[in-house]
Amino acid sequence: MSALFEPITLRELTIPNRVWMAPMCMYSAAGEGPETGVATDFHLTHLASRAAGGTGLVIVEATAVLPGGRISPQDLGLWNDRQQQALTRVTEAIRSYGSVPAIQLAHAGRKASTAGRRGGGAPLEPDAGGWRTVGPSPLAFEGYPEPDALSTTEIAEIVQAFADAARRALAAGFQAVEVHGAHGYLVHSFLSPAANHRTDEYGGSFENRIRFALEVVAAVRAVWPAELPVLFRTSATDWLTEDAEEERDGWTGEDTVRLAKELQAAGVDLLDVSTGGLTAGARIPVAPDYQVPFAAQVRAATGLPTGAVGLITQPEQAEAILAAGQADVILLGRELLRTPYWPQYAARTLGAERRWPVQYRAVVGADA
Repeated sequence: MSALFEPITLRELTIPNRVWMAPMCMYSAAGEGPETGVATDFHLTHLASRAAGGTGLVIVEATAVLPGGRISPQDLGLWNDRQQQALTRVTEAIRSYGSVPAIQLAHAGRKASTAGRRGGGAPLEPDAGGWRTVGPSPLAFEGYPEPDALSTTEIAEIVQAFADAARRALAAGFQAVEVHGAHGYLVHSFLSPAANHRTDEYGGSFENRIRFALEVVAAVRAVWPAELPVLFRTSATDWLTEDAEEERDGWTGEDTVRLAKELQAAGVDLLDVSTGGLTAGARIPVAPDYQVPFAAQVRAATGLPTGAVGLITQPEQAEAILAAGQADVILLGRELLRTPYWPQYAARTLGAERRWPVQYRAVVGADA
């Protein structure tokens, strides 16, 4: 049996294999004003096709818990009934192909209010639809406006928004929920001392800087069924060096291990391990498997299941990561955009059973 195609059970949810679709923003939501953030036929086709391709778990892109938490005006949201109803179509389609629907809940923090990747990524001016951004401290991401530092009352409101969005996700049919704590967005910016210069209970010490993340997880876990998993995506390192004085104290792999232990105690069932995103000036040694050691580090130190992501493109490569015990699942991003049926061909390469849709089986044949 290929390790990549063994089922994995988190709590009482069994996922048919360990090839998962990573959340990737598509900047294609419909609607304007309070009715923005609605999934469309594009999202239905985009996500269901990866389920049809044999992916075990499909994570819907970063979905904002509040209007101000969107990266762009075209981001998905989950704060009203219309958004919830549109995502119900998506979960039904994913489940119809035997895959598990999951969703990543997010707040973009100081990296919000942009034109999005499709629009060039620049911050939006107020007369172009931009809005106030927030963060733990009034420290701007490079080239972006200075955010407003959140008050403790506003922090509590955002924590509640994560819980409310999780309730809606459950009602929409999702079977797993992921808290976005990576890539320089709000939760990550609280964690890293390079972005968090607060002096209250949410800043300073490690215990204070992780407080917001743990409050979000606790709020989500409280409304999420005990039998279903909660995931957390982390940037395991900021990739900051000591060359610049102001960047000396970034988030590190050792910090991630400490956080993972706290997340595990708070009810997180798997750590989705990415890196970077806090600063545009980070020196990232991008290469195949470059993020895998961080997933392995957490898994070895805590026993918490981990997901590996980042330039994993070949079936043998993915299989080797799992066989070596470096991670428990493999999350594919761009490779699944290029090859939606990657799991089917990986199964053939590794001698595992293919999971073609019933409509295809008579055409493609057992050995396809």
